[in-house]
Amino acid sequence: MKRAPIAGLLFSLFLLCSSPAFSQQDFGEVAFANSGPPAVQADFIRALAQLHNFEYDDAAGHFRAAQKAAPDFAMAYWGEAMTQNHPVWHEEDVAAAREILNRLAPTPEARLAKAATEREQLYLHSVEVLFGDGAKEERDRRYEAALAEIHRKFPGDVDGAAFFALATLGAAEHGRDFATYMRAAAVLEEVFPQHPRHPGVVHYLIHCYDDSVHAPLGLRAARIYSRIAPEAGHAQHMTSHIFLSLGMWDDVVKANETAMDVVNRVRQKAGKPPAMCGHYNEWLEYGYLQQGRVADARRILEGCRDAAEKLAAAAATSKSSGHEGMSMSGMTPAAMTVSSYAEMLAHFLIDTQLWNDAAARWKVPPGDYPFAESALDYTDTIGAIRRGDLAAAREAAARTSSSAQRAAAAMKKMMNDSSMDDVFVIYNGELHAMLAAAEGKSPDAVAELKTMATKEHALPLEFGPPNIEKPTDELLGELLLQLHRPAEARDAFQAALARTPGRKIDVDGLARAEKEIAASASAKETTNPSSANPPPHNH
Repeated sequence: MKRAPIAGLLFSLFLLCSSPAFSQQDFGEVAFANSGPPAVQADFIRALAQLHNFEYDDAAGHFRAAQKAAPDFAMAYWGEAMTQNHPVWHEEDVAAAREILNRLAPTPEARLAKAATEREQLYLHSVEVLFGDGAKEERDRRYEAALAEIHRKFPGDVDGAAFFALATLGAAEHGRDFATYMRAAAVLEEVFPQHPRHPGVVHYLIHCYDDSVHAPLGLRAARIYSRIAPEAGHAQHMTSHIFLSLGMWDDVVKANETAMDVVNRVRQKAGKPPAMCGHYNEWLEYGYLQQGRVADARRILEGCRDAAEKLAAAAATSKSSGHEGMSMSGMTPAAMTVSSYAEMLAHFLIDTQLWNDAAARWKVPPGDYPFAESALDYTDTIGAIRRGDLAAAREAAARTSSSAQRAAAAMKKMMNDSSMDDVFVIYNGELHAMLAAAEGKSPDAVAELKTMATKEHALPLEFGPPNIEKPTDELLGELLLQLHRPAEARDAFQAALARTPGRKIDVDGLARAEKEIAASASAKETTNPSSANPPPHNH
């Protein structure tokens, strides 16, 4: 990467001669030279660190505190506006960001006039672009270009490098694109040696390497991130993205237990009950399942079920209670909680295979929850097939087709995202193949599962527990074992483990396939010992 050494030296001098560097030992270490008075520095730097940690609410609160201390400090408004953009999740609230910027001044020109330095003007301009006119994809590209300009002019600005890399990740609108993610990683790797405790650098490196192919490259960053930001719940959880991609289940569990401890301490201080559902609990339950800790997984699932039922009931009886705290994507708290519960229940049943357990009869609470319904209709179909109730399975498969269509439509409406269409094609193909196998049509079932596996392989690699809760290669491997085709089953389980390393069902399936292959070879030797020990040649 081409550098501008003079600009870098000048920026380093600026760091030394302007506002002092601040360190947030509990959230990572940042030092951001700025024109704000001493009264804003603690809040501003805390907010910046938490912005890099994706602790957006805490960051916004401290940026507002900086605004209160210095109403004309432009960077405090820049920072709060930044909390309204979640690049990795492709979420934004443009209206909220514009309202924040308008509190600084009513026009872009007037706001820019309040930025005290060229560098601050460039940062402010970047959010004017990000929250300006145009479609999201177009604005994201222009925003990435604006951050590239900051990085070019001020190569010694580690925050500029970090935000440039994050903008690059955010510009990958259509799933995980390895080339794009590696470009972002290159920017971060260049600044990492000088800034190994910077929360943005370490955090975004994990995102760059957050798949089963590149995860080994992210292990260093994961180990560091948990140490440098002990009071950031997202930081503690984020390390598990790498651990999960490597099948390191003890580390996955520890990271998410720690994350939940941090989150619940914050909630307790705010007078709120512990969080029972949500992203970190979903990953914790999945980690427990991979460890074989079914009782611990059940405990989390039951807590989430109770929370989902209560919130859904409240949403059904009060219009306001269902919509307060709506996400940027447009999901209500009830919808998010119910979806989390359904995802946890699906993984619990599929990974434990406890199809006669009481949990197999749990349902989605009443309401309009298409994501939850599609996940549980799919799971119910698998369960009915495993129990041998083909009539119930056909009925559940029909429900899956309907709820999947509604979920895909909801995703398009909320996020302008059609990626779920491919997932639901695989859902329906898997269920059709399983029904065919149950009806004795094994060749058709194997052929369809191979087709669905090819479709799944074509999807971008996703982080976290399997997005398709029953991976197609895994399903194919299980069917091939039933058909006494262990060599082919071995190939299927190996393909599954390439996408989900260390997944317990696949590890066990591979071991069973290897055992059957070895037993078959041994049986052949026993029945035909002469082939194994040919007689010596006479010369």
